[in-house]
Amino acid sequence: MEANELHIKNMVCPRCVKAVRSTLEGMGLEVDDVSLGKAVLNQPPAGDQLRDIAAALQAEGFELLDDRKHQLVEKVKNIIVETVHYGDLEALRENFSSLLSTRLQKDYHLLSKSFSEVENTTIEQYIIQQKIERVKELLEYGELTLSEIAFKMGYSSVAHLSGQFKKVTGLTPSGFKQLREEDKRRPLDRI
Repeated sequence: MEANELHIKNMVCPRCVKAVRSTLEGMGLEVDDVSLGKAVLNQPPAGDQLRDIAAALQAEGFELLDDRKHQLVEKVKNIIVETVHYGDLEALRENFSSLLSTRLQKDYHLLSKSFSEVENTTIEQYIIQQKIERVKELLEYGELTLSEIAFKMGYSSVAHLSGQFKKVTGLTPSGFKQLREEDKRRPLDRI
């Protein structure tokens, strides 16, 4: 890790990127770039500045990561969130293990082992949880049929999507649509 790179946990959306940039700039730091899970400063933080940055980010719901394994796991999570929520799964022609290995230039076995040790779940389960949260979002919008959602999310069939949805949520997709608003979805950083 370069001295001017900050690895940050719980960045899951474009608003998080904006909040981190605002927090760092509000501290008088010159920020070169902010993306999911990472901020690059113009120069390395001096003295106690890193502690102050960690405290400011924590006040906004983020966490500064200084351990390489945690940084790697956060990169895995960010790629999954980016792909599932902001990418095009129907156009994804490779599986997630290949995607992660290629993007991170690491053996998938190492990624999987590190992820399981840090998160106490598998990469596969994390992907499923993210996909189900995205399906919930698409169901709430009501713009696509279940068949269209299954295709968009890369499921082989509506039955496969429905089975996985019920396994994760305990509800069928139609049962989910009937829930009260506050019972429906979880924030992405809580998955």
